[in-house]
Amino acid sequence: MNPLPLPDRYSPRTIEDTGTVLTATPPAEETGRHSTVVLGELPLLRPPAGQAPPSKAGATVARTRRGLLAGAAVAFAEHGLKRTTMQHVASAAGVAKATLYNHFRTKDDVAGALLEAELVRLAGLAAGLPRERALLALAEEVGGHPVLRRLAQTEPEVLARLLQAADQGKVAQRLRSALFLDEDTAAVVLSWLVGLVLRPGTPEQRARQAATVARVAPGR
Repeated sequence: MNPLPLPDRYSPRTIEDTGTVLTATPPAEETGRHSTVVLGELPLLRPPAGQAPPSKAGATVARTRRGLLAGAAVAFAEHGLKRTTMQHVASAAGVAKATLYNHFRTKDDVAGALLEAELVRLAGLAAGLPRERALLALAEEVGGHPVLRRLAQTEPEVLARLLQAADQGKVAQRLRSALFLDEDTAAVVLSWLVGLVLRPGTPEQRARQAATVARVAPGR
């Protein structure tokens, strides 16, 4: 099977030079604008309020980790999780394998960290958007995500295991904050998104589902 085409946002060079993780195309009514979500700007990687920003060494470690996860995205989309080796990840990230092992002990650790970072990134993507547009953006990202699509098509049991192991409480909390949802509704939205990972449907189906969820989801 040929690997799915991988967006430029997963280029390790792009990550190393700019920190960019996602380049999103805006809705039609916002033609002319171009939004970029930078992983370092998400709450996961921002220091808590009142805490000093990371030291230069800390920033370097965070940048290296982002580059490693970008390399993992490239390797997993190309080879799948089972066939990917730590050498594949290191090569895709442009680092020595020893550097990868300084951050992650096993391939499963890499995969879990990548999935959690992507789930949190998606929650950050919704911040500041009207609820229905935010839900549609999340649905489209999940439905077209190259790594998730590759795993869903070729290794669904592996993907299901990773989803179960992910810190979904943390992701639900991000969704609550981004979409102004109560706790129960955030959990329902997260379950819907996880369902789209495994069965994305068509863009038309995702749009209808997003509109329905937006109508029935009470806010805080």
